[in-house]
Amino acid sequence: MKHPHLFEISAWPWLERLSARENRLVTLGNVPCSEWDAIQSRGFNLVFLMGVWQRSVVGRDLALADAGLRDEYDRALPGWTPADVVGSPYCIRAYEPDARMGGWDGLDAARAELNRRGIGLILDFVPNHTAFDHAWTTTDPDRYVLGTAEDAAAAPDDFRRVGDTFIACATDPHFAPWRDVAQLNYFNPDTRTAMAGELRTIGAHCDGVRCDMAMLVLNDVFERTWGRLVAGRWTAPSHEFWPLAFREAPDLLFVAEVYWDLEWTLQQLGFHFTYDKRLLDRIRGSSANDVRGHLRAEPAFNERLVRFLENHDEPRGASVLADRIPAAAALFGTLPGMRFYFDGQIEGRKLRAPVQLGRWAEEAVDRHIEALYLRLLATTSATESPLFHEGDWKLLEVSSAGDGSFEDLIAFRWRHEGALAVVVANLGRGEASGHLPLVAHLPREDAFDFADRLNGTTYRRKRKALDVRGLYVRLAPGGAHLFTVTAVRL
Repeated sequence: MKHPHLFEISAWPWLERLSARENRLVTLGNVPCSEWDAIQSRGFNLVFLMGVWQRSVVGRDLALADAGLRDEYDRALPGWTPADVVGSPYCIRAYEPDARMGGWDGLDAARAELNRRGIGLILDFVPNHTAFDHAWTTTDPDRYVLGTAEDAAAAPDDFRRVGDTFIACATDPHFAPWRDVAQLNYFNPDTRTAMAGELRTIGAHCDGVRCDMAMLVLNDVFERTWGRLVAGRWTAPSHEFWPLAFREAPDLLFVAEVYWDLEWTLQQLGFHFTYDKRLLDRIRGSSANDVRGHLRAEPAFNERLVRFLENHDEPRGASVLADRIPAAAALFGTLPGMRFYFDGQIEGRKLRAPVQLGRWAEEAVDRHIEALYLRLLATTSATESPLFHEGDWKLLEVSSAGDGSFEDLIAFRWRHEGALAVVVANLGRGEASGHLPLVAHLPREDAFDFADRLNGTTYRRKRKALDVRGLYVRLAPGGAHLFTVTAVRL
């Protein structure tokens, strides 16, 4: 599907919530059918079960001892106990489902339930690193970036000793090392072959993978980050890793978590979709001009971006965007590309839980936010209408109406086989108004009903007035319209 809807579920906390509700142990193998039905009814095409793989014992111990993380647990889950800390899902001991998930049988049962409803299953693939208690750290240490005793003595936070070897802690080069994970060596061909094999195993149990920090294993990025330590023994391969990975699992959908303006690079290598963090940052910054400029990118690029307001790494949209949620939701939920929703987003959760927690705090549902998202999903679902999935998208240039800041308005339309939708959002801090040029997009009829699917209001406008100035809109700060347009003969 060209513009799929994806729902990310934090698997461990989700199963804990279901277990508490059902008064029994719920694994992926015995999730109530009503849960899968609810996901299907909201029009999701893909489910990303985040955190199904076996977590590290070493990583959990570090997560319990880390003072900064303990402060985060206090914030997100007051009264937490050590049993609530299950370790990071990105500190993977083995690509086998954790026992809490119900093993391979549980994972395969979940996939079967989703596929039976026409929904694909997405799982994590973490190419850059493993846990320090992964089997390879002792059986195949050359698959990792290694240092000497002198290196470790000079920078003790950058290495961890495993037996007689000093393995580098993995890192995003812009931040301090991740002390719980071991850096794989992507200049070693054996590492590449082994990781491609892991991907082949994963691919037998899912329909796609979300590749964590996918840019870190690009040759030039790896060279800049680790060249000093691997020089003399390893040199950059002639080809990138990702094409090899795609050949090992040719039927999978590949989604890249990627930053640093490398989205296009990874699309060119073969990723189907790449993260669009830039859009999120610009929406948060209320920069309509920056958002507009971003949306003017080539369609071939735009249509392969992952639009999101939140995920397991980001602050909750309801806490950051507050009363600007309608504008933000209308944009990310209707733009070309993959529309990515996170567990708890629809209900308006405000607390971002660290990924190391296996239980989330209870939060009251924000009924206004929930109603907004449910109306948005009902309108944009491919099962309800192909308009937002198979249609033609075009950015609209808003003109001044003389009584507001029209430059704060973002507007675009979708058109498919006679169906037309118009989306307009106010990203500014004050009221904004303007005219939308629609004459070229409307059939030759006397009038048109503009039904706002976000609030249930319908406005009738005559063709003559639309021909002269376009559609006049006025929105409060953070407000939005999602119009479906119907021709009317008078």
